[in-house]
Amino acid sequence: MADPRPLFDLTGRVACVTGASSGLGRRAAIALAGAGARVVGVARRSEALRDLQDEVGASCDYVTADVADRDAVLRIVEAISAPFGAPDIIVHAAGINTRQAADDVTPEGWDQTVALNISAPFFLSQALVPAMKAKGWGRIVNFASLQTTRAFPGGIAYGTTKAGIAQLTRAMAEAWSADGITANAIGPGFFPTELTKAVFSDRDRAKRNAAQTCITRNGLLEDIDGPMLFLCSDASGYVTGQTLMVDGGFTAK
Repeated sequence: MADPRPLFDLTGRVACVTGASSGLGRRAAIALAGAGARVVGVARRSEALRDLQDEVGASCDYVTADVADRDAVLRIVEAISAPFGAPDIIVHAAGINTRQAADDVTPEGWDQTVALNISAPFFLSQALVPAMKAKGWGRIVNFASLQTTRAFPGGIAYGTTKAGIAQLTRAMAEAWSADGITANAIGPGFFPTELTKAVFSDRDRAKRNAAQTCITRNGLLEDIDGPMLFLCSDASGYVTGQTLMVDGGFTAK
């Protein structure tokens, strides 16, 4: 009988995770390292990244940077590639939700959301793709959202970028999958992260959200491990351009 476990083994792979200082980005970095990858976390908070490195150990390094800084992309890529070589895997977990109502959206808030949530994943991937092409293997994992397909109050800027992530993912697949690079997205439901503090601090609201799922609970950080390993490994070699909702069935109801 064939053993499927090697399909998920990331030994020898190098992964980069943006937004690795907290939440699902941090969890993704831990999961990928646990599967054998050498991981470089990228975020703006160096202290939080040092804590991640301390937890993971020698297979983890980090780069303190703002991935939304378009002018710094090439410098960031050089820094990411320095510890272990050019990444085989890029996970775009960095994101922002200004939670501005439509009537209150500012140009600054809109531009900040677009720059981090959708421009950064594209331009950073674009800069990393040549090395993936040279190897004939690569994995790009974007972060979508419930708001990729649903409109939430105070989410017009965030939701617009997350709807764009679904199309960006399809377009990346069309552009690069013939070179062995798959592009997919994970769409998390409600998980306890910094972006969802306002949700989880309201117990009644959190309970209502849990009741809207098929599983009848909100997400736990470890619920992201399996989907992340699937999309970052050989197990998903014939899967590209897809958005996998990891939401307990929230969008199924």
